[in-house]
Order: sequence, then C-alpha cells, then structure tokens
Amino acid sequence: MKKQGTRYQSILYHSAKTKNYELRKIRANDPTYNGLFNYANNYIKTSKYTFLTFAPLNLFEQFQRLANFYFLCLLVLQLIKQISSLTPITTAVPLVVVLSITALKDAIDDWQRHRSDSQVNNRLSRVLRGGKLVDERWHKVQVGDIICMENDQFVAADLLLLSSSEPNGLCYIETAELDGETNLKCRQALTETAELGDDNLKIGTFEGEIVCEAPNNNLSRFEGTLHWKGKSHPLDNDKMLLRGCVLRNTRWCYGVVVFAGRDTKLMQNSGKTIFKRTSLDRLLNLLIIGIVFFLLSMCLFCTIACGVWETVTGQHFRLYLPWDNLVPTNNVTSGATVISLLVFFSYAIVLNTVVPISLYVSVEVIRFCHSLWINWDDKMYYAPKDAPARARTTTLNEELGQIEYVFSDKTGTLTQNIMTFNKATINGRSYGEVLDEVTREPLEISEDMKSVDFSLNPLYEPSFKFYDKSLFGASEKWY
Repeated sequence: MKKQGTRYQSILYHSAKTKNYELRKIRANDPTYNGLFNYANNYIKTSKYTFLTFAPLNLFEQFQRLANFYFLCLLVLQLIKQISSLTPITTAVPLVVVLSITALKDAIDDWQRHRSDSQVNNRLSRVLRGGKLVDERWHKVQVGDIICMENDQFVAADLLLLSSSEPNGLCYIETAELDGETNLKCRQALTETAELGDDNLKIGTFEGEIVCEAPNNNLSRFEGTLHWKGKSHPLDNDKMLLRGCVLRNTRWCYGVVVFAGRDTKLMQNSGKTIFKRTSLDRLLNLLIIGIVFFLLSMCLFCTIACGVWETVTGQHFRLYLPWDNLVPTNNVTSGATVISLLVFFSYAIVLNTVVPISLYVSVEVIRFCHSLWINWDDKMYYAPKDAPARARTTTLNEELGQIEYVFSDKTGTLTQNIMTFNKATINGRSYGEVLDEVTREPLEISEDMKSVDFSLNPLYEPSFKFYDKSLFGASEKWY
C-alpha cells in the first residue's frame, strides 16, 4: 500500500513538472500534497528591476528613445579618427549625464514599487496551522492553507469561502480594487462547510479536495468541484473571495487558498510591468525624426558640394592637401567620391548640436516637479479617508486631463453610491421644496439657508439637512 502511494505521488510530481495539466488539484491542510505541483506562493512583484538587471534593462529602454540612440551612434562615429573633427568626450559627457539623470529618476520610481511590494508582502494574516491560528506574513501563505479573516481586512489570496459569522455562511465584500465598484457584494459558502463555523479543530482537520480551473484573468467566472466525505459539491464564483477584496459587515470568515501570488485573478489582470510611453514621448520621437532628416539633408547637400569642389578645384591643391593618406588611387573621380563620403560623416558630427540632447532631460525634470506638485496639492486631499493625492510614477503625468469621453454603466459610478433625502410625499402632499412667501415660487436651496432643527428628536441625524419647515409643522399636528 505504501509502495502504491509512493508511485501515485511520483506520477503527480512528474505531471506537475511537465506542466501537462489543465486542472488544479488542491487538498486543504495538506502542504505535502500541494507541494508536488509547485504552485506559486503568495509573493508578488510589481517592480521592473533588480540590483543586477537595472543597468542593462534601463539602458535598453533609454536607447529606445531616438535622441539617445542618435547620440550613441554619433559617439561611435567620433571614435573613427579619419572622419571625426571632435573628441569623443564632447558627446560622451552630455550623453552620460542625460542617461544618469533619467536612470536616477527611474531608480526612484522602481524603489517606490519595491517598497510598496514589501508592505503588501509583509502584511499579517491569521493562518490555521495545527488547529491553531498563527500570524503569518502574506508572502508565506501557501496554496491549501486555511485563513481566518476579520471585518475590514483585505483578502490575502483567492479563497474558497468555507464558513462565516453570518447565517447560512454569508459574507459581504467590497471589490473596489478589482472593478471599481463600492457597493457590497454577497458571497455564500456551501451549506456543508458552513456548518464548520469557527471551530478551529474541525476546520484544522478539514480534508476537502478542490479540483478547479487553471489560473486565469476572468473576474466573473470560476468553475470547480469540492470532494469531501465521499460527495462532490459544485463551486462557482459566488463562493470565492478574490485577492484585493475587503471583508465588510462580517465579523469573521474562513477560506482555503486556491490561487496565490501571481496566480490570483488580481495579478493575472495586472500583467507584466512594461515601459509605458505617453503621447508626449511619441511626439518628441516624431520631432527628433524630423530634426534628424533635416540634419541628414544638410549633410547630403554638403557631401554633394564637397564632391563637386574636389572634382573641379580640389585636385589642384593636392600638393597641400594630399589624398594619398585617405584615397589609395590617382583617379580624380574616385578620390573625390571617397572624400565626399567621409565628409558626410564629418558634417554629421559637426552639426550634431542640431538635435537637442537636453530635450528629454528637461521633460523628465518637469515631470518630476509636476509629480511633487500633485503630492503637495491641498485641493486633491480627501479628508474623510485622510488620503492625499499620490503620484506613483513620474512618466505619465501629462496624460492627466486628456479625457475625451466618459462612459458610465450606472449612476453609482459617479455619485459614490451616496443617497440623500430630498423630497417626500405624505398624505398626498409633497414636502421638500422651499417656497417664496409672496410668490409661492420654489426657491433655489443654498448653503446659507437655515435648515430645519430636528434636535428635539433623540434619534435625529446631525448631518441630515432639510429645508422645508412645513414638514416639521405638519408632523406636530399628526402627533
């Protein structure tokens, strides 16, 4: 029996290593079995660079800008003594300064990403280990672990809901980080697992096996089956708590980790961090292309003029300007052609200042100052949540305010789902409008208008504002 089990584990391990599977198999509270499949842990990474890859990757990205690539080619030409009239230092020093300033800005941005990743990965979560709840950092959470969450806590990974404090295994989550919606959504555990309640001993011995779909980025779909106590129970998206959600109006709930880290639907939708280009970057590239074509046109004109002059007049000055060092031939046409071609590159070096090497640096400095301005803007501070504006990157600032169309699926997207009491109809009479005492025309309600005082009612809401005093008078008649 032991030999057969070892052979079965060997087959599973080979299947996991060769990645020849489409379904994910998970056993709760069984790290040995789950470890055979090499599932991703709960560590996330949104940064682009490491200490070793920063220099090559950043230089590769910077030389995708046409101005930087142009000056790199110019530096190579200046190393050729036959055509260079300037020392390579004149181009190397400005280019190094430009690349260094941009690299420093990119390093600061990526350091902030590393710091944000560290904060998320080191959040604490209560994980059930050996029938007891222990505090575990998020990056140490593994597939198959059972997590206990409390109200207002972020969900650490994609979980299958097992039980909760609410009747029938219900719980409520906020999915604002996933879909931008602030209205609460309901999730319900299976009736069989909801009976586990908050008994750590029972949940600690839970041995259900989950067979589900492979990781994907579909937020609204989940298909799987729970095998437990000889029965199979279908699973769908209404039984899942996704990473990035916040538990609301629920004292506690338990869930088993199905997807972790980069396999979660949140990270599947985020994709790989790429080098983003703004419309201003594309415009600068077009301007640089135009300037380079203008420079090449000037060099071509000078090349043709040099060829004509060397053919007609320059050959008579060979005593003072011999061709022998440059042109190993006595043919006048061939010698003039070679010299004019060399002059083409010489003029490209001499006229290199036509392309502004400091253009990108100026733009980067402006972006950096603009991001600081955004962070310091008092008008963008949201006092109820103590949340100031924060520019998480300095490469996309000019894209702000470029919105041409706004699409909204419902009013809650624009109104923050905040409802106010404006009017009421009682006994066939409408209350809510403030009428002029003389003309009996509706008046526009302003902030300096005095509201009705409901402080005599012990259940009144201080923030409630109502301006139609006739409602207050009518309520006294009713009582």
